[in-house]
Amino acid sequence: MSELKRTPLYEAHVAAGAKIVPFAGFEMPVQYSGVIAEHNAVREAVGLFDVSHMGEIVFEGPGAVAAVDHLVTNDIAGLADGQAAYAGLLTPEGGFVDDVVCYRFSAEKVLVCVNASNREKDFQHMLAHTAGEPQPVDEGDRWAQLAVQGPKAPALVQALTQTPLEPIERYHFVEGEVAGFPCIIARTGYTGEDGFELFCAPEVARGLWDRLVEAGALPCGLGARDTLRLEMKYALYGNDIDESHDPYEAGLAWTVKLDKGDFVGREALIAAKAAGPRQKLVAFVLKGRGVPRQGMRVLDESGAEVGVVTSGTMSPTLKEPIGMAYVAKGLARSGSTLQIDLRGRPVAAEVVKPPFVKR
Repeated sequence: MSELKRTPLYEAHVAAGAKIVPFAGFEMPVQYSGVIAEHNAVREAVGLFDVSHMGEIVFEGPGAVAAVDHLVTNDIAGLADGQAAYAGLLTPEGGFVDDVVCYRFSAEKVLVCVNASNREKDFQHMLAHTAGEPQPVDEGDRWAQLAVQGPKAPALVQALTQTPLEPIERYHFVEGEVAGFPCIIARTGYTGEDGFELFCAPEVARGLWDRLVEAGALPCGLGARDTLRLEMKYALYGNDIDESHDPYEAGLAWTVKLDKGDFVGREALIAAKAAGPRQKLVAFVLKGRGVPRQGMRVLDESGAEVGVVTSGTMSPTLKEPIGMAYVAKGLARSGSTLQIDLRGRPVAAEVVKPPFVKR
């Protein structure tokens, strides 16, 4: 087993009493004060996450936008400078290599933020499918990343920066300083709340973290990050999407821009769209006692297996057991009745329209 890595904020997590667990090759905090308290802090006030384990791969030079456009499903050429986009990074067969966020700095520079566990795989995939210049550069070790999320996050961050934050729209970013530290200030995140992701140099990450905590942001771990994203039906790579599923099955057709021109996986997606998905990723609410978990079987009313749970939890906001599952297309409509096999005990569930929590 390879040695686990640590982010620049590892000592801060230990000093704050965090429970540390292995995650995506890193030693990461799963919780500090408790998952429920941290979850509620993000929904009601402001929480702070260390997401420095995420990877950053940069394309820089003439043709940077075209190079990234050839690799992902969304339309990077159609973005304005200072705009970001969520996208799929696909195999030629149309399955997910990863889900990524592309930050367009200019026509000659794009930063692609990738999942920590996929960083090396994504980089090799990009090398294999990038013809000519510019080639991708793995800058993951040059960046730390902090996510400040919650309805009070904009005011908290604004108090620490001279950069006007109100003009920064959702999925846009600027370069500036926060608490005196140079940052990319991006109005992005994966919690369903307003807030910012701050990219900074690793050597200043601890100082920035401490200033944000002093200003009132509550440190939050992976546990709250998972319940928050699941309440919004945001996909998690490895659970809800992988190389065996395409964007149409995953409910991410909105990230696919077939009209933009050729990209890796486009021909497979054209065929998949014409054929229609055989299964779809749905959101469901459990109607009985228990908590759905990844890998549990999904049954129809006759008891026949029709799918599998990909994510599940007890929603801290709704106080109901919720989940996501791939099911046969005919059962994907809102209101459809399912059963979740909770270790030999079938419990009724209903397909609902996402997100679970409306913001």
